[in-house]
Amino acid sequence: MPKTKQQKKVVVESLGEDIKKAKAVVFANFQGLTVSQSEDLRKKCRKEGVSVTVAKKTLLRKVCEELGLNDINPKTFEGGVATFVSPLDEVAPARIVATFAKTNDKVSIYGGILENKFIAGDYVKSLAALPSKQELLGKLVGSINAPVSGFVNVLAGNLRGLVSVLNNIKNAKA
Repeated sequence: MPKTKQQKKVVVESLGEDIKKAKAVVFANFQGLTVSQSEDLRKKCRKEGVSVTVAKKTLLRKVCEELGLNDINPKTFEGGVATFVSPLDEVAPARIVATFAKTNDKVSIYGGILENKFIAGDYVKSLAALPSKQELLGKLVGSINAPVSGFVNVLAGNLRGLVSVLNNIKNAKA
């Protein structure tokens, strides 16, 4: 059953709001997946805080025009278009879709939006290879902590040396 103008307006407004708030957006085609496969993909997205919206290309084009994203033309995308939007993480939508695409050849990535600019599908795939925000923060904390722990080991080494010298003196007298 076709959507009414009011329903289309609601879709355009909600998708526009989602894209405005998003840190990253990925456009992909997952037509041809079984219901269980698409539900699995949606479940993975929900777990990471990524919303999935499937809308007609004309509605998506209208959203892009309203947001001033004129370099995006959804009409060039082949097949249906699903929009994966993350307001929290720049890498999450790309990582989820690219990982899912490795096991399902019917999924293809068209491109995305990062920092209000269109990025090509290859760039989205390279973005997916980056570690998550939590992993990067963990590495940062480890890098900051490394000099401090090295300094503590150097100081502890001096104490260990002193203890071993005193032990050797004790053993020599005994």
